[in-house]
Amino acid sequence: MKVELLYWEGCPSHPEALALLEDVLAKAGIATPISLVEVLSDEDAELLGFPGSPTIRVDGKDVDEYGAHGRPALTCRIYRTPDGKVSPIPSRQQLEEAVR
Repeated sequence: MKVELLYWEGCPSHPEALALLEDVLAKAGIATPISLVEVLSDEDAELLGFPGSPTIRVDGKDVDEYGAHGRPALTCRIYRTPDGKVSPIPSRQQLEEAVR
């Protein structure tokens, strides 16, 4: 399993997303390393298909299909949780489903 967390340093949400992701992986008994990818420019965002920070992908698939198709940019990302709320990070449920 390949797990990536892509982030832009200007967004304050990526440390919280990383901590949640680490917890979800640990509780699932998954010892795969998380690849941290810092997106430094708009050109990098385009090249990586980066719809905002943080973006988490498991085996190349975004954990949030809804937000995966956003315009690539150096910006903070908005997630829609399964209960319809807006969040700066994906929900635990989204992450758990992605790593199953």
